[in-house]
Amino acid sequence: MSYQLPDDCLNEIFEYLNYDRKTLYSLLLVNRFYCKVSIEILWRNIWRDIWYNRFKITHKQLQRVTTSILSTLFACLPKESKDLLFKNKIIISAPTSKPPLFNYPSFCNVLSIDLICRIINIGLEKTPITTISKEDKNYLVINEIIKLLVTRTSSFKELSYYDQLFYINFNECKFKPSRLSFTCFSGAIDCLKDLSELQCILDLPSEFFYHLSKISHNLYSLNIIIRYKGSKIPNELKELISLQNNLKNLSLSAYNKSDWTDIIPTLTKHSNTLTKLHLKSATNNNLSVSWISLFSNLQEIKFTYTTWKFEIQFKDFEKLQYANFPKLQYLSIPRRCTKLEHVEKFLENNGKNLKKFHTKESNFALNLSIAKFCPNLKKLFTIFMSSELGSLITIFNNCQHLESISIESKTIWLKVKDVLETITKYSPKNLYKLKIYDGLNSKLLPEGLESFFISWKSQTSFTLIIIKYYYYDDISLGKNEEDIKNMELIKKYKNLGIIKKFETIKCENKTLKIIFEV
Repeated sequence: MSYQLPDDCLNEIFEYLNYDRKTLYSLLLVNRFYCKVSIEILWRNIWRDIWYNRFKITHKQLQRVTTSILSTLFACLPKESKDLLFKNKIIISAPTSKPPLFNYPSFCNVLSIDLICRIINIGLEKTPITTISKEDKNYLVINEIIKLLVTRTSSFKELSYYDQLFYINFNECKFKPSRLSFTCFSGAIDCLKDLSELQCILDLPSEFFYHLSKISHNLYSLNIIIRYKGSKIPNELKELISLQNNLKNLSLSAYNKSDWTDIIPTLTKHSNTLTKLHLKSATNNNLSVSWISLFSNLQEIKFTYTTWKFEIQFKDFEKLQYANFPKLQYLSIPRRCTKLEHVEKFLENNGKNLKKFHTKESNFALNLSIAKFCPNLKKLFTIFMSSELGSLITIFNNCQHLESISIESKTIWLKVKDVLETITKYSPKNLYKLKIYDGLNSKLLPEGLESFFISWKSQTSFTLIIIKYYYYDDISLGKNEEDIKNMELIKKYKNLGIIKKFETIKCENKTLKIIFEV
């Protein structure tokens, strides 16, 4: 006799599979119930799934996927929308002549205006050429799809609104789009009442922030992008921020010499609730960060920037080095964020509770400071020069809770073989993952690999990932004598059951990811 789990139990199991997209797709073919639950989960954020996987497939495959999504949405459009598109000679074929099995738009709980625009642009590349311009065609479809989503979805959890209908030149667009168009659709504002995450640019129309401030008071995460120098913070946005009840995550991005100073007084209201802070800077080396000390409950602090100058980015970090964050568990410090002595002092004050630290600085003294002041680290990313394996050993000796370490080698003299030997001899017992960013493509020698495999055969599972930059050879690793010996060695230890998994993945920017699980 066969038994069927109760529906609520199955739903729990399916929710657990939320990030296992491959399994969810396979469950579509089991039965109607499995299909419905899987579809609901897959369509929650169908846009991000497609866009973030675009580097893993060819452009032709991406076109096929996006066209399939557009066809499904087209089948869900009301008659007046279909008629409008048909009138303008925009032909999108539905998957079948039958009505859709499900109300697909109602499952979406993420509204990403920018990603929808990108995906529609790709999906329409192969539609027949007509008298209507590409710009007009894209805009009309974008408008009708967004209208469909906001009128069919009762409640969005996330909204990404960067006001960029990508690849559309509005100066050539006959149908002049309104920047506020989607909020004017019937029910558009109501479907944002339960919003928990908002990503937006500063220069959206103030009416958008005004309407949102009237209904959305439970934002958990806020990401604001400031694009232009001299941009003023709208009062309506300040009001929206002030009215939030439990803001936890904040990301501020400043581009083109813009500044976030004007928004800081408004944010201080949330000094007790804010736990994650991410500051991004581009081409501006005079942004203030000392105000972070007002947020003493922060658990995560991350700095990111891009610049063409070799200058210190956050000059008033000197004041921040003395601040205390008793709950801080994650810190990310890029190269030239501030002077190294300021980072070392900051770690002295706040390193005890750190669980994760990421730094792009290559400095012997800093690595020793990590070992001295961060005894409870579980994850570490740092850079070593040729003579610094001694500091790696010190880190291992002092950070006994370390579970994962990522190392970037900056000189050809820091060989992968030497790193593997050091890991084998000195790593703490909890270490289960090593990632090596091999920037200079040092040789992966067979004797180093064999020694590593033998050392770990009687211990708990371990994952070794080697990222090789500027890798031009074939992905099979069979172009030279060392590669051939390595492949023979890998086959040998796979047959012995010591290597549980081996794969190579060609990534963007001509990098090769080599993964071993033993």
